[in-house]
Amino acid sequence: MAETSAAPADLSAVCRACGACCAYAPDWPRFTLEDDATIARIPDALVAPSGAHMAWTGTRCVALAGTVGAATSCTIHAIRPDVCRACAPGDVECNMARAWYGMTALSVALPRVGAG
Repeated sequence: MAETSAAPADLSAVCRACGACCAYAPDWPRFTLEDDATIARIPDALVAPSGAHMAWTGTRCVALAGTVGAATSCTIHAIRPDVCRACAPGDVECNMARAWYGMTALSVALPRVGAG
């Protein structure tokens, strides 16, 4: 079983030092809860030709900047899709992506960054 670690108090720091969820599967993040107006705010070049999810380049979302596991950021953070907003440090999806990259699992799911 994977070793776990506690997440730092600053949840945004967890994501900025990881980025694994944005570089895990080419059909993720898939748009599921977004309405047309939300998706329309995302630049066309960042949406997959199918319109079903974010576009990918190589092994990562085109909106991801930086190095996975070291320092990352989302270039469209303020207008990112709902599925990205729902991903929380330490949740099942987070830890699955972290494991894929050989990172230690976070011990507990923490509230979403910016939740409130």
